[in-house]
Amino acid sequence: MDSYYIIKSVLRTEKSIAGEPEGKYLFLVDKAANKIEIKRAVEEVYKVKVEDVNTIVAKGKIKRVRHQPGKTPDTKKAYVRLAAGQKIE
Repeated sequence: MDSYYIIKSVLRTEKSIAGEPEGKYLFLVDKAANKIEIKRAVEEVYKVKVEDVNTIVAKGKIKRVRHQPGKTPDTKKAYVRLAAGQKIE
């Protein structure tokens, strides 16, 4: 898989910003990607050394739109810890 296909975006939430001083970043990634592919993609795109990758699959919620039930899509997030002294600009 292409690295730019695996990493969809960097998520900038209050929780993810709190982890940046320790070298932890949160990415929205492709649901089919595994931890090894995510690690390679982050290292290739951002030119940094990745130490650890943790993933979470967030299930979509049931919503109502104009009195009809619908569902938001499932998403996969990856918490990536970089080597000491490295950071993503």
